[in-house]
Formats: sequence, C-alpha cells, structure tokens
Amino acid sequence: MAQKPIILTEQIIPPPPALARAGLDMLPAAIAARGERAGRRFVEFFTATIRNRNTRMAYARAVKQFFDWCDDHRLKLDDIEPIAIAAYIEELGAKIARPSVKQHLAAIRQLFDYLVTGGILLSNPAGSVRGPKYVVTRGKTPVLSRDEMRELLNSIDTSELIGLRDRALLGLMGYTFARVSAVVTLRVEDYFLQGRRSWVRLHEKGGKRHEVPCHHSLDEYLDAWIAAAKIGDDKKGPLFPELQKGRQAHH
Repeated sequence: MAQKPIILTEQIIPPPPALARAGLDMLPAAIAARGERAGRRFVEFFTATIRNRNTRMAYARAVKQFFDWCDDHRLKLDDIEPIAIAAYIEELGAKIARPSVKQHLAAIRQLFDYLVTGGILLSNPAGSVRGPKYVVTRGKTPVLSRDEMRELLNSIDTSELIGLRDRALLGLMGYTFARVSAVVTLRVEDYFLQGRRSWVRLHEKGGKRHEVPCHHSLDEYLDAWIAAAKIGDDKKGPLFPELQKGRQAHH
C-alpha cells in the first residue's frame, strides 16, 4: 500500500503560496516515502534556490505534473532512471509546445541536481536526458509590407557608397528573407546570371546552399552597389566588404 503523502506543515517548512497555488501543498509520494530529510530538501529547492516568483510557480507546476506521472506509473524515487524521464518528456512533447517541454525538463533536472547535492540521491537521472530541439524558423510573411519595404529602401541616401551598400544589403534581406549571417558572408560570385534572370546563392548552416531568384528591384540595387564599389571583377571577394571611411559613390 502506497504511503500517504506528507502534508507540508510548519513542522517541515511552510510552503510558499506559489507552491500551494501550483498544487504542491503536499509532497509527492516518491519524495514523502524517503522521509523528512528528503521532504525538507524538496521544499528548500523551491524556497531557497528560486527567487523569481513566476519561475517558482512554473517549476512547481512542472515538478508536480512529473511526480503525478511517476505516481501513475508506481515509480519510487530510486526507480526514476533516465529512460523513465525520457519517456515522460516524449509523452509531454505530444501535448505541449517545445519551449514548455524544455522548461519542464529544466525544472526536473535542477530539482534532481539539488537532491544529489543534498545527499538524497547519488546521481541525477535527468542529467543525460536531451530535450526537444527548438529552433525559431523564419516565417514566410515579411515583417514589413511591400509598401513599407519600398519606403524604407527609398529613404536611404545613395549619394554615398555606404548608402548604396546598405540599400543592397537591406534589399537582399527583404526580398530573400535571408539571415544577416548568410548575407554578410556572400561573395561576388554568389550573385549570378542564370538564363535571363539573376540569382543569389545563400550559404546556410551545415554547409547547405539555397539559390533564390532576384526581384527586379534587387537586381538594380545590387548592380548599382557592385558598379560603384568596383568589386565586380573580384568574383571570390566579399559582396559586402568593409568600407573605408569617406569613400564616395561615383555616379
């Protein structure tokens, strides 16, 4: 018969209101079964190590949900191994967003770290568990509307070389949705003619290459910049080299 969870009374440590609101007014069964020392360490994790109220609330909810899962699977504290936590994270990933899954795993990992440093456990079972990859991807919708983009580009003073460069650089990002890091590493040869149309070859992470057709306005901006900067013959040179102060555009 499972031991009844210990109520967090003043005999241990009175729970902060945030823990009670998150449902942690009682110790999880797996923690309670290890006795008062484990229970004290569990509560201290939330009261002594987490100063931000919102983080404390979020971690308390995450930890409660995890130990509820452990109760459902009849796991004692010593039964919780990396494979169990990995299975829990896998299930969680089918229900909530990846950033939330990563936060849940962080809460579990940090709690177990605290139990290890307090001598309750010998090792952290969550230490080797990998969370889901979370990458912010570019959307297909531009941040600026077409009219806003045109207004921005038209507002750039192109009487100097730096203005021609900035217009070409911003136009390239605006029309291709390329990352800044991909644009600044372009070489002159990455802007090329294929058939009757100009293209830009973007070098993405992992050595991937992505070729994008140029908008006619982008053609104009890039051609004007290359001619004024006199970099057209250096195909292996940077498309956007650093400028020496004071260099002027030649129209």
